[in-house]
Amino acid sequence: MDFSSKLIHWYQKNKRDLPWRKTKDPYKIWISEVILQQTRVNQGLPYYIKFLDRYPSLYDLSLANEKEVLLLWQGLGYYKRAINLLESAKTIVKKNNGNFPSNFDDIIKLKGVGDYTASAISSICYGEKEVVVDGNVFRFISRLFGIKRDIKLKSTFIFFKNKLKFLIENVNPGDFNQALMEFGALQCMPINPLCNSCIFKFQCKAYTLKDIESYPQKKNKTMKKKRYLNYIVISTNRNIMLKKRTEVDIWKNLYEFPLIEGHHSKLEEIINKKKFILLTKELTKPLKFTKVVTTKHLLSHQILNIKFWVFSSEEPIKKSVSKDEVINFPKPVVISDFINKHLKS
Repeated sequence: MDFSSKLIHWYQKNKRDLPWRKTKDPYKIWISEVILQQTRVNQGLPYYIKFLDRYPSLYDLSLANEKEVLLLWQGLGYYKRAINLLESAKTIVKKNNGNFPSNFDDIIKLKGVGDYTASAISSICYGEKEVVVDGNVFRFISRLFGIKRDIKLKSTFIFFKNKLKFLIENVNPGDFNQALMEFGALQCMPINPLCNSCIFKFQCKAYTLKDIESYPQKKNKTMKKKRYLNYIVISTNRNIMLKKRTEVDIWKNLYEFPLIEGHHSKLEEIINKKKFILLTKELTKPLKFTKVVTTKHLLSHQILNIKFWVFSSEEPIKKSVSKDEVINFPKPVVISDFINKHLKS
């Protein structure tokens, strides 16, 4: 039995029962693939169900506004994905009469869609012989064939694409791609792979050489950037100051408290900052400092050391929203958690 037939036989016996595997609708496959970028299946599945319940078709999504979509996406992270979905849906409806692109070359032109997503959609929905390459595939194939190439290099990506196109043989490309991804997720895992029960163990170079941990090769690992975020939380009995994050940075277009970035440990350092002075200059009564809450939030490439400097005001504050309405604003999960724990009205 050749590689592709053997892999698909395993897939048919072991695949998880997932809703996006029961459809060829490119819209639904697109939503699933975007949600599962940088997100594990068990985390992404509830979002997929909620998203399609709210926006069952591409046309429904095209009628949404950004605030609604981001609120639905809240907690999933990588919020640019949601913004790109919305913008692409509007573009497809406007320029293509609502018809989802039907081939790889057109799908990859959609905002936020890369080679992996375009390959998945075009193969699953349209049977195009395009192969997917992601972290699971890099790991599985590099171990199996003993490929010691730096997966951060574009040349390595092209090498794997060409190798997989050779391996695909005469099987359905969509099934082949889903089998590849599933095998990497369930069998050839990053830590403690199930080598003893692996159908390829006697062919696997990494297994026979007892060198599983060496694959895939990734040189010059990116160091996580440390940042220090000081949120100025100013509230009255009923309202709280909130602003939209517009910088080209993490959490763009989500809502947060006024921010002072930098490593500050003392209250005096915060209240003497120009940004704090400008923030409070229209108030006639001094703010009352109540507490500082410290937390740490980990992103894929950043470590965020966060302090919430909490103040109360006896007079109305501008740029504020009702505490009852805060739930309707899309926020980073760390902001949402703080509000739930410390600012419940």
